[in-house]
Amino acid sequence: MIEESVAKKARKQLYKAAKEIQLDSDLLRIMEKPMRILKVSIPIRLDSGQVRVFTGYRCQYNNAKGPAKGGVRYHPKVTEDEVTALAAWMTWKCSLLDLPYGGAKGGIVCDPRNMSEGELERMTRRYTSEIMPILGPHIDIPAPDVYTTSKTMAWIMDTFSMFKGYTEPSIVTGKPEILGGSKGRKEATGKGVSLIVRELFKAKKKSLKGAKIAIQGFGNVGGHAALFLSKMGAKIISASDVSGALVDPNGLDIPALIDCVEKHACIIKHPGKQIERDDVLYQDVDVLIPAALENQIHRKNADKIQAKFIVEGANGPTTPEADDILQQRKIPVIPDILANAGGVVVSHLEWVQALSGLYWEEDQVNAELERKMIKAFKEVWREATQRNISFRCAAYIVAIGRIAEIYRYRGIFP
Repeated sequence: MIEESVAKKARKQLYKAAKEIQLDSDLLRIMEKPMRILKVSIPIRLDSGQVRVFTGYRCQYNNAKGPAKGGVRYHPKVTEDEVTALAAWMTWKCSLLDLPYGGAKGGIVCDPRNMSEGELERMTRRYTSEIMPILGPHIDIPAPDVYTTSKTMAWIMDTFSMFKGYTEPSIVTGKPEILGGSKGRKEATGKGVSLIVRELFKAKKKSLKGAKIAIQGFGNVGGHAALFLSKMGAKIISASDVSGALVDPNGLDIPALIDCVEKHACIIKHPGKQIERDDVLYQDVDVLIPAALENQIHRKNADKIQAKFIVEGANGPTTPEADDILQQRKIPVIPDILANAGGVVVSHLEWVQALSGLYWEEDQVNAELERKMIKAFKEVWREATQRNISFRCAAYIVAIGRIAEIYRYRGIFP
């Protein structure tokens, strides 16, 4: 059986919400297709002296609300289909959080774990030069994603600036603070996930203290979500990364686990009971946070999920088929376009700071992040309860409703 494309799965989520609100068919035709996809060849000279040509993509899905915004990932499995789906999700995410952005995503097909820093820098700079015609602070603003970092963003910023002849810090977000990066940006996505879990428990009139949580993917998002949730009194009883998974019914020592990952780049060096990597998904917990890659919960394993709630830290970790199964089993899913939006909220704040040249303290950034996340959660909660629909469908209704309203005013050029 041929695996259904990620982009097709993303469209299914759009169609479900569009049907619920009887979205105008002309507007649906616009929203179901990406505005622009650029595919580029990236020749670089490796440290060995050999020339290798990598393939890169940049998809700008929609710019009705403003410039396209989205990360750049380096991964062996990057495809045009994947970046298209991710750009669509970014479009709905930015709209849901009411940010003045459209959605974009980029990626390079490579394995950065087997490349030197010099090779990564040369590849990044050449990629930037190839997509320069569609980049700009008011056109498309990249950010970090899987296997890219603040240093990657610094290389993109510098390359763009060298071509323009002046320093342009607003061309990327997620860059180092010394270059105009915002305080609080690194932990923003994980912090946002923790805020959504907290608001979910508040709405359900449940106490978060002692709540059991499992986290798939202990990278930047999962690690920070674990840290903030443990400070709120929750117990992280299981966590995983590419190296394996750990479980402790009494709760893992999160600060120690984070230190271990920083030192060894894997969690299994940390003492504790090891389990199969995928078993983290099947733990009997209050909240499961899939914070790895897309399509981790699917029709073949959705019936094994024992969590009472799922809060999506990753982009697209649950397939539409799994969504249906989980809904039948009455396991609510807080969707990615809400739960992991903390990163793009602070990215917007970083962009505003760079454009204005005025930089804020971390408490100001965190206060605005919390305000935006709570507002979006309440809008989704209200839509879901009033219509008696899933949180994902509710989130999409809020997101596409805003974009539809913009098209009604702007019209269609020409």
